Parts: sequence; structure tokens; C-alpha cells
Amino acid sequence: MAHYIDREKCICCATCDVECPFHAVIISPEGKFSIDEEKCRDCKKCAEACPMDAISKK
Repeated sequence: MAHYIDREKCICCATCDVECPFHAVIISPEGKFSIDEEKCRDCKKCAEACPMDAISKK
């Protein structure tokens, strides 16, 4: 099961993108972050790295 980024908590620091070994974090042209469910392998590295606790399981 993939993770979800709560956009109300996300400060767009890109820590999740840097920490994801599967390149599952997507950054839209507007600068909004989301997670590609097909690439996510549920390693939790993005959630553990997020300083705002904005990433959780769907």
C-alpha cells in the first residue's frame, strides 16, 4: 500500500524526494508533492524523513 502526502501539512521541503530510494515522489509543475503508487514499495523512508509528519499510509 502506498503512502499519502497531506498537502495541508507538507511544506514542500523535498526531504521525502531525496530519501525515497524508488523515486516514487512526484513533484507537480505547481510544486505540489505526491507519491506514485506504482513505484512506492512501502519502505517508509519518506515518512520517517518528513519533518512535518505529513506522510502516512492511505
